[in-house]
Amino acid sequence: MVAPPLLAAPVRGAADDLAGRRLPGARFDHGQGASLGRRRKRGAEEQGIGRSRGGRTTKIHAVCDAQGRPIAFEVTPGQLGDIRAAIVLIAQAPAARVLAADCAYDARGLRQYLAERGTTPVIPNNPTRKHPSPFNPHLYKRCNIIERMFCRLKDWRRIATRYDKLAINFASAVALAAAIIWWC
Repeated sequence: MVAPPLLAAPVRGAADDLAGRRLPGARFDHGQGASLGRRRKRGAEEQGIGRSRGGRTTKIHAVCDAQGRPIAFEVTPGQLGDIRAAIVLIAQAPAARVLAADCAYDARGLRQYLAERGTTPVIPNNPTRKHPSPFNPHLYKRCNIIERMFCRLKDWRRIATRYDKLAINFASAVALAAAIIWWC
């Protein structure tokens, strides 16, 4: 009898490894794996980068004085609402007689907070509000002061386009630009 010819050499370890076969999810090194939360938080949300229909966005929330100089600001992801940062920022600013804001800040809690501080809110009513609050359109015309402050901030290309990945670096650039706005 003649032995059949071998077409290929046997694969080494294929039959030998059947006894010590690994489970499908097993890792080679027991130290490998996802973080258990022992380190710092990461991710776009922590860095003030939000997702919206237009792509990745960041918002700068700010309070300015009557001359359009920034007093306090905060960087948040773009998809978060404006009202979340309002009370924290207003608390950092000295109490004013009047505070003008757009209708994104129309909330009963914010209006009560401003009344407790002795500040008159000049906030247009949201069209869906059932019980409208009093509103002075002549005082609201001065709301363009904050828009002009943001225009001056965005004269710096680094702020207008956000080159920085880390929120702390971006906030530092905004603080530097705000200091220059105070100086000029």
